[in-house]
Amino acid sequence: MAGARDASAAPLALCLALALSSLSLLPTFAEIDRFLHPPAKDDGSLTFLVVGDWGRQGLYNQSEVAAQMGVVGERMGVDFVVSTGDNFYENGLTGVHDPAFDESFSRIYVAPSLQKQWFSVLGNHDYRGDVEAQLSPVLRAMESRWLCLRSFIVNAGMLDIFMVDTNPFVDEYFTNAGNNTYDWTGVLPRQKYISDLLEDLDLALKSSRANWKMVVGHHPIKSAGVHGNTKEIVDQMLPILEANGVDFYVNGHDHCLQHISTADSPIQFLTSGGGSKAWRGVVNWPNPDELKLYYDGQGFMSVKIDATQADFVFYDVSGSVLHSWSRTKPLYSIV
Repeated sequence: MAGARDASAAPLALCLALALSSLSLLPTFAEIDRFLHPPAKDDGSLTFLVVGDWGRQGLYNQSEVAAQMGVVGERMGVDFVVSTGDNFYENGLTGVHDPAFDESFSRIYVAPSLQKQWFSVLGNHDYRGDVEAQLSPVLRAMESRWLCLRSFIVNAGMLDIFMVDTNPFVDEYFTNAGNNTYDWTGVLPRQKYISDLLEDLDLALKSSRANWKMVVGHHPIKSAGVHGNTKEIVDQMLPILEANGVDFYVNGHDHCLQHISTADSPIQFLTSGGGSKAWRGVVNWPNPDELKLYYDGQGFMSVKIDATQADFVFYDVSGSVLHSWSRTKPLYSIV
């Protein structure tokens, strides 16, 4: 399957059939396939932070959020950080030497606990710049903790994280872009890109033997915020996630913190888009009982997960706990 595709347009495809092989056997394709990040703690648990919509040269409380991330990260001994996209405002990066990278990333997230691997997806604002710059191995060589790709998989012991590029799904960016210009290099033809991505995501989820499955994308599936639900993803991707036992869908895009749990889906929907500029006064959800958290200020989320329990905590800009939630499940057994 993968061999028949354009490598630049197949986010997960390039040797997915060999995905269970050791990464050391696939050095050429490692950056676009899957990354091994086994838990380093003696008890096998994994801890990480999630932040999104952050890149504003420290403004709009970005620096304050970063400082609290450092405090929580030190306390938890985090293994890595996940970014849900919109990494650089307003229009992404102009190239690998754009000073905005240092001004919004390297010089902001300076706490010792945050000097770990960052796994990042692209947001719509990132697509307004030079997308290839954020994806470039040159940038990764300059800042070793930075890793941003369109779609990839992080195998982290009991947890598999599927990082998915959701931008090409959104019709508005192609039909009503307004004054914005998007860099669709490596994405066109669009329908083939989406078809390949969904096919590969389905196969990768089916191949996963992790006890927990988390999907991370920029755009929300369920959101009470300004942007609301992303219909294209609800229609095209959500059925695949539900059919393959995904536990959590994590996103940014709406500049707030949310936890939505609905009776019509087994997936928990978690928004961490409070990395800098936040929106206030907009909340729209039909069933208040399903909205476990809605906070339209700055903040971030932490995750601690072991073989049978996952703990989520949302923090505001001062590091105060806004909401915590846990889920347990029996250990997955391979038949």
